[in-house]
Amino acid sequence: MFKRESAVTKSAAPPGGAPVGYDPVMEIVERPTETLLTLTPLAAAKVKELMAEEPDADSLVLRVAIQGGGCSGFQYGLGFDNGAADGDQELEFEGVRVVVDSYSAPYLQGATVDFLTGLAESGFKIENPNAVSSCGCGHSFQVEEGEELPEGTHAGGCGTGCSH
Repeated sequence: MFKRESAVTKSAAPPGGAPVGYDPVMEIVERPTETLLTLTPLAAAKVKELMAEEPDADSLVLRVAIQGGGCSGFQYGLGFDNGAADGDQELEFEGVRVVVDSYSAPYLQGATVDFLTGLAESGFKIENPNAVSSCGCGHSFQVEEGEELPEGTHAGGCGTGCSH
């Protein structure tokens, strides 16, 4: 028969010492929670390149957002902004300041913004684990049943010329 032993050694606490069950060899390690959004090094380099062309480049941030629309219900928005607004989450990747508004954050949780330079695809691409389906061009997406579009918007053609 095998005897199961605990990883924590239980011993009586010495006078004025550690509590019962404390083992100085055991260490509690905090694991970071999932990052809201990730910007790949290639995407960050392209954003820096584009920002450098702007006259007020030093004060700009990259705003990543979602909005109602597109052929799948939601579409992505990437653009420069003059800074963070109240309620925005602020991130930094490779020296690029990124902001995400509180409405968009749940839909972008765990997403990765990349920049592709291939023959079949080129430009910014967002890999989003929250999307249950997406447009053929990848510019719009759909989430779980029951998620509502922002007020005043509707699903329709994505407007990117992809014919989806």
